Amino acid sequence: MIGKIIYGETCTGTLNYVFGKKGMQILGYGNTFSQSISPKFFGSLLHFQGQRNATKNRYAHISLNLPHGEHLDDKTFLKISEEYMENMGYGEQPYVVVRHTDTEHEHVHIVTTNVKENGKVLRIFNSHRRSMATRQHLEKKYGLKPAPITKRKEQLPIHRLPELQTGADATQGTRYYLQDVLNSINQKYKVRSFEELARLVKPYHIQVKTTKTESGRVGVKYGLNNQKGYQTSFINGSEVHRNLSGPKLQKVFDIHSKSKLLPMNRKRLLKQIETTYDLFQTIHPHDLEEVVKEYQDIDIKLDKNENGIEGYTIHDKSMYVFRARELSPKIRMQKRLDIFGNGNEPTRIDTESKQFKLEVQKTIKEALITSYLKSPKENGLLSEHIMTKGFGNIVPSLKASEKFRFLERYVPTTKQEEFRKLLSTVFPIVKERLCEVETKKEKAVLQGKFDLIGKVLKNKIFDVGTEQGSVRLLFQSLGVKYNDNQLSFTNSNRHTVPVELGKLSFPKEMENYVSSGFVRQNHLMLETLSEKSSENSTKLTATAMFLPMIFPKLYNRMNPEHKKRYESLALSAYVKSAERTHAPFEKSAKDYIALFNGKGFYFTRGEKGFKIKSIYTGNESSHTLSKRTSLYLNAIPDLAKVLLEQQPVIKNLLEEGRNDLKNLWVGHLLEKGLYDKVTYMLTAENVRPNLHRKVIQHHMDNGFRRSLVQVSQRQSSIKRNRALRKGVYVIDNLLGGSGYKEEELFNGFKDEFTDFTKPRSKGMGPSL
Repeated sequence: MIGKIIYGETCTGTLNYVFGKKGMQILGYGNTFSQSISPKFFGSLLHFQGQRNATKNRYAHISLNLPHGEHLDDKTFLKISEEYMENMGYGEQPYVVVRHTDTEHEHVHIVTTNVKENGKVLRIFNSHRRSMATRQHLEKKYGLKPAPITKRKEQLPIHRLPELQTGADATQGTRYYLQDVLNSINQKYKVRSFEELARLVKPYHIQVKTTKTESGRVGVKYGLNNQKGYQTSFINGSEVHRNLSGPKLQKVFDIHSKSKLLPMNRKRLLKQIETTYDLFQTIHPHDLEEVVKEYQDIDIKLDKNENGIEGYTIHDKSMYVFRARELSPKIRMQKRLDIFGNGNEPTRIDTESKQFKLEVQKTIKEALITSYLKSPKENGLLSEHIMTKGFGNIVPSLKASEKFRFLERYVPTTKQEEFRKLLSTVFPIVKERLCEVETKKEKAVLQGKFDLIGKVLKNKIFDVGTEQGSVRLLFQSLGVKYNDNQLSFTNSNRHTVPVELGKLSFPKEMENYVSSGFVRQNHLMLETLSEKSSENSTKLTATAMFLPMIFPKLYNRMNPEHKKRYESLALSAYVKSAERTHAPFEKSAKDYIALFNGKGFYFTRGEKGFKIKSIYTGNESSHTLSKRTSLYLNAIPDLAKVLLEQQPVIKNLLEEGRNDLKNLWVGHLLEKGLYDKVTYMLTAENVRPNLHRKVIQHHMDNGFRRSLVQVSQRQSSIKRNRALRKGVYVIDNLLGGSGYKEEELFNGFKDEFTDFTKPRSKGMGPSL
């Protein structure tokens, strides 16, 4: 089910459309004194209440659309609509639910007002997230087909035209379709003119007419013509939607046309198209779309007319649309007959061209890097890997390369043997050049790590010293090691930086291996802390929150002043990530709070807005939420009560000892769908994820329960039975039941992410 919400300043046109559609059926009214009122009376009621406030978004037009082929009876569709309105915050507002049958998919329209009886505006925020979560809740409850939660890239379904009608008034059955397609096109592309808009909507049987007054004011009209005997009269753009009128669209077109990014994108595309031409000897016109997509990852569409192919249009990732002639007249197919004018000659690469030789070098370089990425990284640096490899070693990576397969497909059959010989001939040259470049980079990175260590020590971020060897903890957290007055990478001795520290002792315990991802995050965090700037804070991810879990001995030595700043930065990075993962479950601001509570985070309200704190950080550490999020939470009617309800949840987590970052980490892995890793930690380490119950239930239904059972089937019969029993209890625990405390020794998923066999600290201390 797909839900769409459009806000407006008036409701007359919307009501005329909703009530005026042929075959429409009023399913029911919400919050009116009677179900027997007339549409005209409801319109007056809605207009009267909406005009009590001067906001531009007085009214809301909502549509709930079922997928093609799915059916609901009137009673069920009304019930779903009522539940949707309740969850979206319109439970006490007047509204009408109207069913239309003019398209192939079943849908209802709901019209309401955002103005309350007292004249105040409903405090509704994050309506997109709330609508998505509400929709998914209703889909699951009523067994409806789920709608996609990611943005769709394919073209709009052209078959959604209104049913064929004879002599129908243009105002019946077309406005909503026009609005749907035109809004979608303007969101997908940065349209720059009415001519361009007309070309983009032509496949949807929409015609665009423009007019111009003496004063220069531009007007626009839209009509439908499906070439099957159904043609409407033209409708003024302002009647379709106020934002689709001529003057409104002209302003948008002018902004897109004057953008500073436009010439940059045009220049880039021209270079990419010219590079493609330089690579090929001939291109069959019908192969152009596929060739450009594979080679340059550019979407183009051939422009065809009665006489054949007249050119092509480029749909760029920048959202701009360019015709070939607009980039340069020289790249038009008619101007490059040396490539396109060879009749039915197949598409062939020019193996004598300079561009072909460059592509061969790029292909070998990519294969060398890929072979390194697929090898154990602790065996050395990229430069070392390159030095030890011969051409035969990279052949598997080469054959799996998309670049290689692309070149091989279009190299002429008579040149295939020559192509393979060229690869082996060029390999030593590429290898030497790449090794030089990577060596230079690695030396610069190592020097940068050395400089950062100096800043960290100078700013006294950690209480580390050389006497007991604790400075080695800092070295390890940045992926370097120290030996004989030399600093080098942890996994290589090839590059060194002289460091006069003398003989250092080792701390009693050192982590054996740390994932490179955590090393990068720690590097960014220490850069931010040492520079006292937030420039790198935007690059921090949710994993920054878990640095004290990965480097417990180092972060236990962090000085209080820097610790407070670190915890604030880590909270900020984690909150941004969590807000995205919570979206499918967040039906309201109450859910926003509850979802964070389940993870061990809680909110306090102050003069400057809301702050978020956690059971994993100190009491003084917090992150101030954005103004918009604070307004969102302030919209909760019984906010004081909701904030008090946080206390039992947080207290329960603390009493159960779940203020360890491991508990948050397991929940993080579960949200990412890494069920095998989570299963190991549940069964072998007895670690329960800190997540809201409904999130856990979602993952149970999504494959987590199956993963638990599969673990039991991999073990011996005795261990299998124990694990299976334990798995049942674990599931019960996650959903609020009593626990089963038996230890499970099976360790089938140990790796650098889930190896918690070494003793760890309890995060950074609980507090409320």
